[in-house]
Amino acid sequence: MSKAPKIGLRKRLALNLFADIKKDLAKQHELREIFWECTLRCNLNCGHCGSDCRSSATVPDMPAEDFLRAIDQITPHVNPNRVMVVITGGEALCRNDLESVGRELYKRGYPWGIVTNGMLLTRERMESLVRAGLRSITLSLDGFEEVHNAIRRHPHSWRNAVRALDAIVATEGIAYDVVTCVGPHNYASLPELRDWLIGRGCKAWRLFTIFPVGRAADNDELQLSSEEYRGLMEFIIATRKEGKIKCDYACEGFLGGYEAEVRDRFFGCMAGVSICGIKIDGAISACTSIRAGFDQGNIYTDNIWEVWNTRFEPYRNREWARKGECKDCKVWKFCQGNGMHLYDNDHHLLHCNYKRIQN
Repeated sequence: MSKAPKIGLRKRLALNLFADIKKDLAKQHELREIFWECTLRCNLNCGHCGSDCRSSATVPDMPAEDFLRAIDQITPHVNPNRVMVVITGGEALCRNDLESVGRELYKRGYPWGIVTNGMLLTRERMESLVRAGLRSITLSLDGFEEVHNAIRRHPHSWRNAVRALDAIVATEGIAYDVVTCVGPHNYASLPELRDWLIGRGCKAWRLFTIFPVGRAADNDELQLSSEEYRGLMEFIIATRKEGKIKCDYACEGFLGGYEAEVRDRFFGCMAGVSICGIKIDGAISACTSIRAGFDQGNIYTDNIWEVWNTRFEPYRNREWARKGECKDCKVWKFCQGNGMHLYDNDHHLLHCNYKRIQN
C-alpha cells in the first residue's frame, strides 16, 4: 500500500481559508442539529457499541414531555425548519411513542429523523413514522450475514436489517444512508458489500472506523492497521469516482491529503458549534457519540437555550486540546484535536486519525 498523499499547495490554501471559516462558525454557533438520546434500551448487544447499551437499561427512558419542554425553550429563537432533530439511543425504535413525539415536532416545524439498527423497522412501521413526519433515517449494517450477526451478537440482526433497508429504499421523499463500522472483520469484503448495496437500490453509504470507547475500548481486534486505514481511504475515493453510490467517510478527524477526497467537505467537528445534544439523563451536550465529560448543563436544572449561548466553550475554543501529541503538530490549525468523541473522561485523545494515515 502506498503512503498517504501529501497536502498540496492548493489544498493547503483552501484548508487555511476553511480554518478561518470554522472560527467564524464557532463564534456564531448557529444551532442546526439537535440529537436526542431517547433511550438506552437496545435489542442488540453489539461488540463495538460506543455507549454500551443493554436490553434493560438502568436509566429509564426520558419522558417525551421533558424533551419537548426543552425543545420549546429553543423554538422562539430559531427557524425550526432549519434545525434537524435526530432521535437516537440505544435503539430509538424500542420506544413506542416516536410517532407522537414526531407529530409534536412536526407541529412545531422541525424536520426529524432517527438512527436505527433495523431490528424493529418493518414496512408498516416505516409508513407509520413517515405519516408522523419522519424525514431522514440512518440504518446500521456492518457486512454480510455471518459478519453482521457476529458483531451485532444476534442471529436475526442481518435478516431484519435487510428488511429495514428494503423498506427504506422503497419509501419516497426520505433522506437516508446506510452506515457501516469498518474493522478487520469486514474490511476485505467492502467491495462486495458496496456492489450488494447498489444492487439493492441503496443510494447513500457512510463508512466509520470503530473508535475505542464503550465495549470497543479494550478490544484492539476491532481496530484497522494503518495500512488498512489508508486502504479504506483509497476504497472510498475509488467508490466516489465510480459514482454508483454516494459514499463518504465519517466526520472523525483530519485526514491530511485525503481531505475533500473521501467526503464532500473539509474536516471540522461541529459538536457544540452547530450541534446540540440531550442525553438520556437530561445532560446538555453535543453529538451523542461523545461519551466523555463535556456536558454543559441539564434540562432539568437549566434553560437549554441559555446554555447553548453562554457555555460550550470547550467545543468552540479547542486550545485546551493542544497538548501531548497535538502540542507541536504541524496540522493543528486544520485539525484542532480531531472529533470530540475521540477523547476519554480525562480529556486525553484516544487516537489520532492523521497519525494513523502517516504511519
